[in-house]
Amino acid sequence: MFQKDYILRMVEMIGELIATFLGLIKKGDLEQAEKILERGYIELLRHEATFFQTIPKEKLTSTLIGEHNYQNGHLTVLAELLFAEATLSEAQQKIAYSLTCYEKSLILLEFLEEEDKTWSAKREERITLLKTKISQRITPLN
Repeated sequence: MFQKDYILRMVEMIGELIATFLGLIKKGDLEQAEKILERGYIELLRHEATFFQTIPKEKLTSTLIGEHNYQNGHLTVLAELLFAEATLSEAQQKIAYSLTCYEKSLILLEFLEEEDKTWSAKREERITLLKTKISQRITPLN
């Protein structure tokens, strides 16, 4: 029961953090948004953002679940943080890095879609949004 309560609190905290974060991006305060995002990684997942950046997207779920004992709640929070990081990177004109973050967020959400026993309209909407954002950034080589 304690684990479920903790994860529910994490999910609530991520919602508050993302709202503040997006408000800062809208105001153009990207430096403060970056600080809040980094604090979110540390407070919610006990790792700095660079920890997740070093995990190849092909091994993301297997590494987090197998080596770090992440549960679905952790993966949900990480997917949101990666989406936020992609949004910030896009605002900073770091397009290649934003694409990587969008892709990792999508990988996590699609994994959760298959593993989780409950349907989530929010998750489904986010998956659709991520697919759109990713397809808009991938340009064929000529």
